[in-house]
Amino acid sequence: MQKPLILVTNDDGITAPGVRNLVEFMSEIGEVIVVAPDSPQSGKGHAITINSTLTFEEISLEGPQKDYSLSGTPVDCVKFALDKILPRRPDLVVSGINHGANSSINVIYSGTMSAAVEAGVEGLQAIGFSLLDFSWDADFSQAKSYIQKIVRNVLENPLPKGIVLNVNIPKLGEDEIKGIKVCRQANAKWEENFDERVNPHGKKYYWLTGYFNNMDDGDDADETALADGYISIVPVKFDLTAYEYLQDLKVIME
Repeated sequence: MQKPLILVTNDDGITAPGVRNLVEFMSEIGEVIVVAPDSPQSGKGHAITINSTLTFEEISLEGPQKDYSLSGTPVDCVKFALDKILPRRPDLVVSGINHGANSSINVIYSGTMSAAVEAGVEGLQAIGFSLLDFSWDADFSQAKSYIQKIVRNVLENPLPKGIVLNVNIPKLGEDEIKGIKVCRQANAKWEENFDERVNPHGKKYYWLTGYFNNMDDGDDADETALADGYISIVPVKFDLTAYEYLQDLKVIME
């Protein structure tokens, strides 16, 4: 039987430890082609490159996969892979493993998740993976069995069109992770400040700072599951229509 074709991408850059671990995990499941940014693209969201050109090159990295670096965003990588690189439509697109959380409101800022969402826009099966550890030396090994289980489940039980999975993994050892919970996105947000500073030439500049404010302690929220030691899975869709308000809005606009 033909192995499933798996497209791997990320937003931390093609040489980031997270994506290299994901490539290794996916190579045990299917044929892997990597198309990832040539430099870090964290926080890019669903940005695409429209005012400059793109370049790509095949690079040689350890493993049986093919690796291509692209001078663009994570969403660019998915679009470019589908049009110029892949020999056929992939059976699955996986993005990550991100260095740091993409739970709750982070999903809308995340380049990792935007790549997965773009795959969903194209009618493809897609999953974004993130580990709650920002360290470049993070240990991804404890997540391997869970990631492979989730991927195999999706390959065997395809998601509805337009839905992708946002998977976040707590920073715990494999024997400390309690399991997997299917969740909703928690009601949380960043409370930001712009720290004002002055450079040696006397010109003011600003550095974004702030803290994460979780206002949701619901048992079914992703932040709760992660705090309790579970891997959270949130089904995500790109249709942002507020269907519950459509009828009321029609009445108001009459």
